[in-house]
Amino acid sequence: MKNENSRNYPREVDLKGTRITLREMSGNDGSVALAFARALPAHDLLFLRRDITKPEAIDVWLSGIARGRIFSVLAEAGGKVQGYATVDRGELSWSPHVAELRILVSAEMRGKGLGRLLTQEAFAIALGLGIEKIVAQMTVDQKSAIEVFQGMGFRPEALLRDQVKDREGHKHDLLILAHEVARFHAQQEAYGVTKALED
Repeated sequence: MKNENSRNYPREVDLKGTRITLREMSGNDGSVALAFARALPAHDLLFLRRDITKPEAIDVWLSGIARGRIFSVLAEAGGKVQGYATVDRGELSWSPHVAELRILVSAEMRGKGLGRLLTQEAFAIALGLGIEKIVAQMTVDQKSAIEVFQGMGFRPEALLRDQVKDREGHKHDLLILAHEVARFHAQQEAYGVTKALED
């Protein structure tokens, strides 16, 4: 799936002294995606629709990419995947203007701005795809992630009580946040962020 905001992948970005390579995820990336997922804390995976520590879930992900319903960007450093951003348009024909945003970052790269960078990349992709609204979901105790998203202009839209259950059987509330793509892009341009990312 190509779009006008493909941002010339692969592309290198310096992030607080770490050289990050951003590239499109392809059908050949199943094993690296699986290795990345299995290295994450289990709690990080609670908001995902599928358990991506399982090969069959990775296969569904790759199928979505092949069919043009999902666009994913991988962030690599030190010879391995350190994070990814996914724009998922889903299968519902009555919501073609809405996509789900999923961001995951390795423990070693947290606090370095990689999550913010990947979010900016995802919004540029969404803009090129004609997406008007992005939604993201996470458990309410993922406070640092919520702060990052709200700091970028996301606003709560729903709170689903006891929506997810972890591997120990404990239930967690799920928070749904949303942002309008065009508004996000305008905010980034106002601060000069979009141009800096395109250079």
